[in-house]
Amino acid sequence: MQPYSFSNIIKFIIPSLLGLFLFLYPLPTEEGFTIPIAFLAGLLQDTLENNLSLIMMIVIMLTAVFTTFAKLAGESTFRKSPFLHQLFYTSWFWTITRLLAAVFAIMVYFQIGPEFVYSADTGGMLLDSLLHTLFVTFLFAGLFLPFLTNFGLLEFFGGIMRNIMRPLFRLPGRASVDSLASWVGDATIGVLLTNKQYEEGYYTKREAAIISTTFSVVSITFTLVILQQVQLEHMFLPFYLTILIAGGVAAFIMPRIPPLSRMANTYIDGKERTDDEKIPDSENAVTFGFKNAVQRAEKETSFRTFFVDGGKNIFDMWFAVTPVVMAFGTIAVIIAEYTPVFQWLGMPFVPVLELMQIPFAQEASETVLIGFADMFLPAILITGVEAEITRFIIAALSVTQLIFMSEVGGLILGTKIPVSFRHLAIIFLMRTVITLPIITIIAHLLF
Repeated sequence: MQPYSFSNIIKFIIPSLLGLFLFLYPLPTEEGFTIPIAFLAGLLQDTLENNLSLIMMIVIMLTAVFTTFAKLAGESTFRKSPFLHQLFYTSWFWTITRLLAAVFAIMVYFQIGPEFVYSADTGGMLLDSLLHTLFVTFLFAGLFLPFLTNFGLLEFFGGIMRNIMRPLFRLPGRASVDSLASWVGDATIGVLLTNKQYEEGYYTKREAAIISTTFSVVSITFTLVILQQVQLEHMFLPFYLTILIAGGVAAFIMPRIPPLSRMANTYIDGKERTDDEKIPDSENAVTFGFKNAVQRAEKETSFRTFFVDGGKNIFDMWFAVTPVVMAFGTIAVIIAEYTPVFQWLGMPFVPVLELMQIPFAQEASETVLIGFADMFLPAILITGVEAEITRFIIAALSVTQLIFMSEVGGLILGTKIPVSFRHLAIIFLMRTVITLPIITIIAHLLF
């Protein structure tokens, strides 16, 4: 194996271990177990509690102002800063979405306009509760995410998993990096990584679609938020293991059935896939992964780069994600609270849920499809149900369904990944059909 300097090896090991600690270490608290990132976010949320609604309204308003300015001024706006250009120059659809989010935020904060918009069960729930959590979570997760992505940890696991990804998920070995970034870090980061790799010609259309719609799950941190909402924090480990099992089965099946299996296996320039990543004969998976990890760590030469990358993560989440959550989330909750639409859509699931012996099948059925709008909504709507097993199943299902328009779905549509709204809707339904029975079986074993 090629020798590397001791300093570069340490540069890989120390930050990577710190990243694993921050994002994965089970930290005991008075309420149960959490992870360090969530603990820090909770402390900050308690400190800023009285000001977070105002802060989020300002963030959403600034997003709308800069996005509108960029759209009206033309594509050359912010060209000197590719990051700002990507952040604020969007299509008319997303420009209008951000403007709508600003209107909703102002109405909720000042409690003006129709009450069904700013009530505590609709827009108020978004601005005064969910966005509080997102603000502090995105701050710490975004800031410290480079510990996972910039010092070779994902490359190391990528090397080890190369011979697993192709036979199991029909993906190249490098896809393990994107997948781990999603599963361990955040779905947003995973989608952005996948889109960049697709644009640079590393993934075919089919591979980019599979990765973004199969592995872009919400972060561990956000999973904790969902558990807190359904009052099952004490079940974090069995809950997350359930998600891993159900999500793993879905990840195995989805690439093998339409619509993903029928997507073109060609690159962005139209060329057919010809290469097949293989570990050199002179190396094994561990040494190959270690070499790639140290080479990646060697590229990190300053703390400034670390903090710049972390800052970009934070601003991307604050300015790109939270307005979409505010706009789509408010509309979806209004529909859920003031119309029978989701009750109608959920009716076919009542006999299925009853057959699976899920308590409060009627109430549960109303949450099965609402997750397509925003994955946090099922947890909110199921909170009042007395049966813990039902809350467990619906909360786990909302995570494994994976596609929700307020974040992952909207982000995918905003990239060059060749997935349409129709594809997302079909994939969401199929993931529901695949994962619901698995989650239910595990839940019956646990309760």
